[in-house]
Amino acid sequence: MAELDTAARDRLRDSSFAYIDKSGERHLPINDEGHVRSAIGRFDQTDFESEKSRYAAAKRVLAAAKRHDIEVGDDTEVAKAARR
Repeated sequence: MAELDTAARDRLRDSSFAYIDKSGERHLPINDEGHVRSAIGRFDQTDFESEKSRYAAAKRVLAAAKRHDIEVGDDTEVAKAARR
């Protein structure tokens, strides 16, 4: 996975992140295949402000996975969150 330094991360659009909290901090970059895979694996390590925001982030991660032809198991936390 390509690393995102601070400058590169700052240049990404908000739509390149699965979750933006109330203070504007961006979480779970989904800008490329490697970061989507990382977002899937780290989804359960992210603190969400509400169940609604967790659900919305899960949907964004799954949509990004689909765009990159990444299979996501039904037993992953991101898949479980998208079903709630």
